[in-house]
Amino acid sequence: MRCPPDRRREALLKLAAAHDPAQQAALSAAIKAMYHQSDEHWDGLWVTFEAGEITAAIWVQLLPMNMAQLWLPIAGSPNTGGPNTVLPKSGLPKVVETPAQLLLDKARQWVKTQNIRLCHLELSSEASETEGLLVKHGMQRLVCLEYLIGSTHRRLAMNEAMPLSLQPFGDLSQTEQLSLLAAVGQDSLDSRPLREVLSIKELLAGFYHQDPQAPQHWYAVGYQNAVVGVLLLAPRPASGRWELMLMGLKPPWRGKGLGRSLLNKALELTQQAGAQEMALGVDDVNFPAKRLYLQAGFIRYTQQRLLAWKGGDERGEAPK
Repeated sequence: MRCPPDRRREALLKLAAAHDPAQQAALSAAIKAMYHQSDEHWDGLWVTFEAGEITAAIWVQLLPMNMAQLWLPIAGSPNTGGPNTVLPKSGLPKVVETPAQLLLDKARQWVKTQNIRLCHLELSSEASETEGLLVKHGMQRLVCLEYLIGSTHRRLAMNEAMPLSLQPFGDLSQTEQLSLLAAVGQDSLDSRPLREVLSIKELLAGFYHQDPQAPQHWYAVGYQNAVVGVLLLAPRPASGRWELMLMGLKPPWRGKGLGRSLLNKALELTQQAGAQEMALGVDDVNFPAKRLYLQAGFIRYTQQRLLAWKGGDERGEAPK
């Protein structure tokens, strides 16, 4: 059933992220964003009860642009594991769904009825059992992301100076922003399956959602009096780092050394802001980008797989 408002805190403590130090900050931020929302915005929080007690919970957190993020039940307990086989009176084995499976079925059904475009979550590469369960419940793996971290004091060697100019991304009109992102995404090796699902407007809305101060640290990149690319940065105070959300060039400007210069500019800006480290995520099939980051001294610290239920085909509008 939907979680009663007076049991909401209890239900949220039944989410896996509430007990995983690596996810607690993200869950806390998601809950904080809901503080002033009405009860109907919590319709995606579902629970199972036994003898009046909440045994498990799942949360479909609604996001802008008719997107959603899925927060899973606690894993590994008797109440939330795989299917249990019991022996009924007939003597034939019967599979009984666990609370976690029931909740996944309900969440998927609810995502469909709400016509949510994309309901996603990220899993570590070690969570193969959980991934198998999600695939059985209709989720598809879209992207495998490698997360890297590097020192902001490092710089790539340059054969020649390539001075870049930065224009605040917010100075561009919405049409110009979308056009620039579309050009940067053309033939990109990053997140191709995701780009096939989402429009440029929806991708831009996702960037806005990730950074509450957007686009304060976002830039259109200029070179030789032309706009050649984009650089989206974001401070992450909880970790003491900055994140490189997006760095890309238009196709005609690739392979000329501008990527090296742009990464150096990103590291310089991050260092000037007082951060010692920069983090980023890159598609594991994007070998040219990974090679560049490794040359700059970045190292991999984790790998995440993006899985999703894909909903309706109707696409929304970008933020004004």
